[in-house]
Amino acid sequence: MNAFDLQIVTPDGMLFDGKAQKIILRTTEGDVGILAKHSNYVAALSIGVAKVVTEDGEKTAACSGGMVSVTDGVVRVVASTFEWSDDIDIARAEKAKEKAETRLESTKASDFEHKLAEIKLKKALIRLRVSSKN
Repeated sequence: MNAFDLQIVTPDGMLFDGKAQKIILRTTEGDVGILAKHSNYVAALSIGVAKVVTEDGEKTAACSGGMVSVTDGVVRVVASTFEWSDDIDIARAEKAKEKAETRLESTKASDFEHKLAEIKLKKALIRLRVSSKN
């Protein structure tokens, strides 16, 4: 399978800079798979599972927010958060899930707090789902 240049960066810095054969990401319009020679493309990222395939195998990550672009064969992922499955703190993700569920059950939560709790719950569930794929 042909490879392409892939860069994955977050506010914490560069997480990946190398060759990949495939990347699958969740965008706001649905999942997208990118292979070598993909046409130029830009999309906003949503909360979801990301898969990166290299000659060494497949790595899975929890990804949320940001954008993906393909420009002249170079793929750049600029994500708000991008956590490889083996870097996820399961206890922290469980705690975030429980806190979000408690907030969602609260009758005192404002609409804004409720929506924020839904987003945090979705992020926690994705992190737990990805961490279980080790």
